[in-house]
Amino acid sequence: MFSVDRQSFQSLSALALFTFAFLGSEFFFDSRIGLLISAEGVVGAQAMILGASVVGFLAYAPISKLAGGRRALRAVEAVGAIAALVTIAVAESALAMQIAGCIAFFLLGSLGAEAHWSMARAFEGSPSLAKGAGAAYAAGILLQFLSNQFVPAGMADAAVLCVGVAALAVFAAAGEHDGESAGQAAADSSQQITPGGAKTAIRAVWLLALVVLLACMFSTLDNVVTLANAQGSISVETWPRLFLAASGLAAGVLFDIRERRYMGFIMFAVTVLSTISILAVEAGASPVIGLIVFYVSSGFFVTFFTTTFLQLAPRMHTPQLWAGMGRAANNLCAFTVSGVSMMLTQSGIAAVMIASLILFVLVSVAFIGAGLFRLPSTVGEREAIQAGLAAAAAPTLEEVQARFISRSGLTPREEEVLRAVTADERPLKQVADDLGISLRMVQRHLTSIYSKTDTQTRAGLTRAFFGK
Repeated sequence: MFSVDRQSFQSLSALALFTFAFLGSEFFFDSRIGLLISAEGVVGAQAMILGASVVGFLAYAPISKLAGGRRALRAVEAVGAIAALVTIAVAESALAMQIAGCIAFFLLGSLGAEAHWSMARAFEGSPSLAKGAGAAYAAGILLQFLSNQFVPAGMADAAVLCVGVAALAVFAAAGEHDGESAGQAAADSSQQITPGGAKTAIRAVWLLALVVLLACMFSTLDNVVTLANAQGSISVETWPRLFLAASGLAAGVLFDIRERRYMGFIMFAVTVLSTISILAVEAGASPVIGLIVFYVSSGFFVTFFTTTFLQLAPRMHTPQLWAGMGRAANNLCAFTVSGVSMMLTQSGIAAVMIASLILFVLVSVAFIGAGLFRLPSTVGEREAIQAGLAAAAAPTLEEVQARFISRSGLTPREEEVLRAVTADERPLKQVADDLGISLRMVQRHLTSIYSKTDTQTRAGLTRAFFGK
């Protein structure tokens, strides 16, 4: 069941608004600067702003720490991003647009890191983490779709994006506790959870490598679709982006099955499907196959890397840095290899097929290295294991009785009497006969035993001796 409280709603809204503002601003920037420079120049300009966003993601943690995580910092970032978007809308120089774009995306990166960290705090330990990530992504995509459909290009588009950025800052800052900075909340959260050791750090590195490799693979698939669209083989309209929203929601539901136990296997299956579609399109199959697979698999990919790092972040030494690392790694790949991927796509069928197969092998290795093919235990299994360990660690009856005798300081004869009177309900006269001593002697020993064990009756002594 997917229940949302106030904190969860605020974090979901922040992540959805980040998706909308980031993707919408990227499209707006490309459209505006495309009026002044060539298509090849747009690719390079886009790579620059994506690189700036990566720097913003990485700078969020130290900046928040230095600034104390005050809500005023979120407001300054929002005002700066809005001013940069307005500059992009009115600038007549490509250089001015490029500078404004880098500033805007640096600040959006920092705001995005705050949104991811807020989500990690709100959904920590939740069985609905993937559903939340998928729902936030789907909501952001739907907002962008509606904006593209109904908002005119130009200043109106810029105004809507500015409103989105302002709302993002509000919801991101809403996660801060009253009278307590986000930086302090981060410190408190990281103190409550014991950070992982070397194994956790190694797994984080493998996950980063996996996200980069998957981003390269999906970038190749995107370029195959883009090339087919440029050649007129297919027509990529705005409406297919709704597949992204639907696939993000579907991914969240599927990933959360049995506490995300099968998330790695599902994502690997999507990777296999994407590889097959690239090879099929290059071999002559309809490009529509690549278009459908691209949109479906992209939604799964974004939900996967978002969920993975939101889940990992609380176990890292700097959790607020790692919460949005999946998005940062994806943007870093887009910044570094998008041009290479496009050249590869245009270099011939054989090169694309060979590169795709090599990428698939590397991705498979990264899946294994990140431990995504190992089935994690569920809550029931962990409880059963814990119960078994507790039972194994519990002392035996003999150990309990030996400690009772030692703690009470009983003599050997008193121990003998103790065992006899607690073994069953025989009369004391029969106990005396069995022990070969007088009834008076049994009663004297029993009185001493009561005194030493702080008991008053034979029944109470029996319960204490048997640890009940």
